[in-house]
Amino acid sequence: MADEDRPQIYLLTPTSFEPETFLPKLKAVLEAHEIACIRLCHASKDELELGRIADAIRELAHARDVALVIDSHIHLVERHGLDGVHLTDGARSIRHARKELGEDAIVGAYCGNSRHDGMNAGEAGADYVCFGPIGESALGTGERAEFDLFQWWSEMIEVPVVAEGALTLDLVRQFAPVSDWFAFGDEIWKSEDPVATLGALVAAMG
Repeated sequence: MADEDRPQIYLLTPTSFEPETFLPKLKAVLEAHEIACIRLCHASKDELELGRIADAIRELAHARDVALVIDSHIHLVERHGLDGVHLTDGARSIRHARKELGEDAIVGAYCGNSRHDGMNAGEAGADYVCFGPIGESALGTGERAEFDLFQWWSEMIEVPVVAEGALTLDLVRQFAPVSDWFAFGDEIWKSEDPVATLGALVAAMG
């Protein structure tokens, strides 16, 4: 697969991490690979902590022209100079997020394995739709998003589609022709060498 046809890489942070240990790993990955976007997935309810983490990741990301979005926290986007928000409730909050953040912000939507939710999200103005899990994962309901959904979407819908959740080398090979982005999180961060693990996943795209 030519580089221009290869899916882009969308990095997910872990839901829990210490910045002192995670940020050097993230920096190494950003320096080694071409990343399109990072999503801050930290599960902290402490907005001060989230804000500090967001500021630190934003500095790393924007220095390399990489976009940074945050899970769900619409009101933290402008406060911390982020590029947008990733919504986890399908199409329900997209119009509100767009009104709050403006037309230039990235607004993405996780839609599980529902074609209907994905289409509604696209019609509501989502910049991308995320389906998953692709592999065996507790993401969402745990019910897998199948290849046929991605194949149909890639043929019929112009809104970019992201594949997420328990991606393996074999699944990346299979889904690369029908995905615009791959979202990698635990797949690389739980390995001993995130840079090399991501390199292998990118190579599997063809």
